[in-house]
Amino acid sequence: MGKPTSPVVDLNAALLLLLLAAVWGGSFFFAEVALRELPPLVITLFRVSLAVPVLLAVVVLRGVPITRSLRVWRAYLLMGALNNAIPFSLIFWGQTQIESGLASILNGTTAMFGALVAGLLLPDEPLRANKLIGAALGLAGVAFIMGPDALQDFNLTNLAQLAILGATLSYAFASVWGKTTLAGQPPLMNALGMVVCSSALMLPIVWLTHGVPSLAFQPATWGALLGLAVLSTALAYLLYFAILARAGAANLMLVTLLIPPFAITLGAFFLSERIGIQAFAGFGVIAIGFAVTDGRLFARLRQRR
Repeated sequence: MGKPTSPVVDLNAALLLLLLAAVWGGSFFFAEVALRELPPLVITLFRVSLAVPVLLAVVVLRGVPITRSLRVWRAYLLMGALNNAIPFSLIFWGQTQIESGLASILNGTTAMFGALVAGLLLPDEPLRANKLIGAALGLAGVAFIMGPDALQDFNLTNLAQLAILGATLSYAFASVWGKTTLAGQPPLMNALGMVVCSSALMLPIVWLTHGVPSLAFQPATWGALLGLAVLSTALAYLLYFAILARAGAANLMLVTLLIPPFAITLGAFFLSERIGIQAFAGFGVIAIGFAVTDGRLFARLRQRR
């Protein structure tokens, strides 16, 4: 067996990984602020639509060709639904019932469920035992967070927690769809295509459910929407692809465990949120599930032995 890959390739990649965790962790905080004035679907629309001009400017400045292929744009349409419109809406609705920190902890199951779905659907990513065990531990962590009472007294809080899990499954299917249909496209064009198409999807949905959104928001709400769009979406995509090029997809998975500490800290300092010990224990089980799914930590321990 060769030497296992280092969890972080170099210092620059590590700093970029922390920055990505910060901006994605910040999305839960920004959403919590915006939810004080806006409904979840409207926040989703603004998050993706305000990110379009930023990513378009980056694509143009870097000379990335904008595809004219209808086949590719159809792929972007489904990718925009699976990776943006559906999960963002589910997470934002979930945050109307649970704390932002708890939402980020549940979102930490993304890597495990992503590996499980890929193992089931992609022939080049076989479903090995570690993926099944990791997913089982992820579900165990979620069950620990929800508690045994959820089976007897199911309420909106439990439904919100399931909504976050629904978002993680949507991300998992988006990953498979992207690998099978968009692997040959420029990464920045993929990011732009996703937000353009998810904006097109959200516009009629918001119009039908809430009418034409007003722009007369409080300054704090505008700040939160810009934070979601510019930092947690546009900048996050740029960081994502930079880390992917430097450290690879396996190391990029680490960000799912780094997001909750940022979200919990922001929620505690600025929103007076308090996460119970049960949630932290559940996060610990989820973290173990991630380590099992990833496999490199145990490979290192076996090598040392």
